[in-house]
Amino acid sequence: MKLSSRLLPVAASALAVAAAVVVPSAVPSAAPAAPAAAEKRDDFVIVGHRGASGYRPEHTLASYELAARMGADYIEPDLVTTKDHVLVTRHEPEISGTTDVANHPEFKDRKKIKMLDGVATTGWFTEDFTLAELKTLRAVERIPAVRQHNTVFNGRYQIPTFQEVIDLSKRLSKELGRPIGIYPETKHPTYFRAQGLPLEPLLVKALNQNGLNRPGAKVFVQSFEVANLKALHKELRVPLVQLTSASGAPYDFVVSGDKRTYADIVSAAGLREVATYADGVGPSKDQVIPLDATGKLGSPTALVANAHKAGLVVHPYTFRVENTFLPADFDSSAVASDSGNLFGEIAAYRRAGIDGLFTDNTDIAVAEEKEAR
Repeated sequence: MKLSSRLLPVAASALAVAAAVVVPSAVPSAAPAAPAAAEKRDDFVIVGHRGASGYRPEHTLASYELAARMGADYIEPDLVTTKDHVLVTRHEPEISGTTDVANHPEFKDRKKIKMLDGVATTGWFTEDFTLAELKTLRAVERIPAVRQHNTVFNGRYQIPTFQEVIDLSKRLSKELGRPIGIYPETKHPTYFRAQGLPLEPLLVKALNQNGLNRPGAKVFVQSFEVANLKALHKELRVPLVQLTSASGAPYDFVVSGDKRTYADIVSAAGLREVATYADGVGPSKDQVIPLDATGKLGSPTALVANAHKAGLVVHPYTFRVENTFLPADFDSSAVASDSGNLFGEIAAYRRAGIDGLFTDNTDIAVAEEKEAR
């Protein structure tokens, strides 16, 4: 596989580091142990998806820290902006499902209906709050019916700024004796740009100010849109990743009238174009191995082979332990929230040749990697 010059230092650093991991006692006792400090990691990239969101409310400092302590190579902050143009980490600008904003009467009048990438969306939006106002809110579990155990942490954590996540990664890198990377995603860049609150200048500024805009910095930058990645390609010296979905199209394509879809992007020709501005592709996992008619894993597509031929790494999303997120052949029961065989699913995707993955359950991905060596 041919890697771009921006990506080679990242792969080399991942190959060289040791995983010094201390798992806090609050982690469920059944969680598999992380590798010992003396054991070397290979270059397979494990990304703590929104942190360790299988065990803590997503996009909180507690979630990111737990993922790092479990052995993640990278922690993943999704970036949105406040009214006063500060980058904070939420999966979406609409925050009613991930914070207690609905319980704050002082913000009752902030509830609105907005068009978010062409979809009418009701709720409270980060760009209508200053950072000081957002800091009065507290995070809650996004999917309590599936992760009821996470609800015990509701109300305990603030919404972090991007700078706070960078600071955390630096502190944990020193404490754990290995680099903890960051893998930020620009969320809905066309939406924010239309409001005069573009994400990209703030992202570039933050990476520059923290000495992270350089080859070898443990950083990937990702987006579901294309135009902003092409623009960032001219400003950033870290690897970029084109995210794709099993359906639909990049919203900047929709707005511009470009008829191409995500399916076009992951075609052989599409991946060759991606390689002109990015270093990797982050597909939905069913674009790598689709499910058959019974909900079981089918045969791998040509995506990985075509991506590697174009010189791209492949980091699919999202690997989660609950039955509701697993292929039917890895379910443990008919109960959606029960834990299934995530070890088996990850092993199947590794056999398909992926270079890394996004997971809510870092401990399991790290343990599977150890067993695979």
